Parts: sequence; structure tokens; C-alpha cells
Amino acid sequence: MLDRLYQDGRFSDESLGGSCGNVLVSLAMLHRAVAPVLRLGLDLEGDRLITEFCEAGAIVSHIHRSPNLRSPVLAEKLDTASGVHRFSFKCPETDADLPRYEPIGEPELTEALPLLEECAIFYADRLSESILEAMRTARAGGAIVFFEPSEIGDSTLFEHALALATIVKYSSDRLDDELEEMAANCIKIVTHGSSGLEVRDGSSKIWCNAINASEVRDTCGSGDMVSVGIIDWLLTEELSLGELNGQELIAGVVAGQRLAAANCAYAGARGLFKHRGASYIRSLLHAE
Repeated sequence: MLDRLYQDGRFSDESLGGSCGNVLVSLAMLHRAVAPVLRLGLDLEGDRLITEFCEAGAIVSHIHRSPNLRSPVLAEKLDTASGVHRFSFKCPETDADLPRYEPIGEPELTEALPLLEECAIFYADRLSESILEAMRTARAGGAIVFFEPSEIGDSTLFEHALALATIVKYSSDRLDDELEEMAANCIKIVTHGSSGLEVRDGSSKIWCNAINASEVRDTCGSGDMVSVGIIDWLLTEELSLGELNGQELIAGVVAGQRLAAANCAYAGARGLFKHRGASYIRSLLHAE
């Protein structure tokens, strides 16, 4: 979606956002082969989102646009003194409802099937019947399925997604109680905000303390940066599904935590990428 940033009550910037958008465009900027499969409106907001994907180097041939759809927009309101942010689906300037995300359907899924059958990692943060089928296709082709939900929503879809997922990453504030006994066959990454996170793999539980941020201007996007670090590490290591375990994953988790800490010094979910560039991010990912 398009993130519109308002700092201390004033509009300051807009850029591609949402967890899926942040993760994908960041990986594309790191020169990974990224192909978003999504629906957008035939509007100025959609133009802006596709331009950002193109500039990052993503493959945009699986982005479908419709004149009957409005591209999704989200407002981030940031208090720069405290670093606290909150999100709104209402425009702060007009109080009008902002357009929401619409998932892919059967036509978009069918067109993307050859891609899904060959991908190395499939990432999703939301579910629909078509997204679940895309996940199923990717997993059948040997992909690592990285699922990052913020809510359960449709419980049937959610349970099927957990059965397909290789890695499930979620916030303890939102889903920990519900997922405590679920997702038994996958690696769980449970985030605890500024305290750190826990990697759970069967009976194994590994705690990773958060890395201190030298400056906190905006914590938005911190979780997304952790996901970027993990996925980038997975692509580098080229581990098969059978080789992956929680202990192995710690190196990628810590790399992502370094990105998250550095990103806090900048406004916006991908401020670090905007101000420091991909070469600097790559150096953080490989720091010891």
C-alpha cells in the first residue's frame, strides 16, 4: 500500500509500504529477484507504487491493475519527540476513509502459477483463498513459506496456512496466546517489541535480545527489517526445507535485528534504505 507519513501533524512524505511491500522492495534493493503478485488500481497511487518497485529492481509483470479498484493507502502519524507512531485508515487532512487493500483473485493466481512453482521463498502477511492456493503451489515446488500474520481472520484459512508455513513470524502483543499450541510443525519467531524476540522450533526456545538503537526517531518498520534480514540470509545460505531449523536461523535473525536498530534513527518504515542505501545495508547484514 501507499504509506503517507505525517510528522507532528504535517504531511512529510509518501512511499510504498505495508509489511509485504516493505519486505519485498527492500529485498529488491538488495539485488534479490523479487516478483510481487498483487492487485492495484489504475490510479496515481498505483503509479507511485509500481514506480518504486521498478526503481528497486523488482519484477513488476505480475502486478495487475484495474480501473474499478483504488490502490490502498495508509496514514502513519509520527510524534518525532517520542518516536511513537500510529496508523489510520482515515485521511488526517480530510477525515475521509482511505482505500483498503484488496487481495489477488483467481485470474491473478492463474497467471502467476509458473512463477510460484519455481520460487525459492514465498512471503505473505495476509490471507485469501487465492493467496492460500499460491502458498500451497509454492510449497509444493519446494519453496520456504514465510508467513507473517497480524491477525487470525478466517480461522479455516489461517489453519491451512499454518500447515503450509515453514516460518511463522508474529507479535506477542497480537497473537501469542492464540498460537501457543498451534503451528507445531514450523519455526515460530515471536517478537516482543524493544525487548527482543524468541525463536521456537519444537521444544527448542532461543531468546535473542534486541540490539540497542543509537537513536530512536521512529520504530515503524522494525519488524519488517527483521524479516528482510532473515529472508536475505535464507537466500544466501540456500538451505533446503529439511536443513532449516531454529538454531540455524539465528544468524539471519540477528542480521535483521541490526537493520531494525539502525532503521529506528530515521522516519518512515524504510528510512534506513532511503538515507543510507543498499551498500550500507549490505554491510550491516554481514557485520559480525
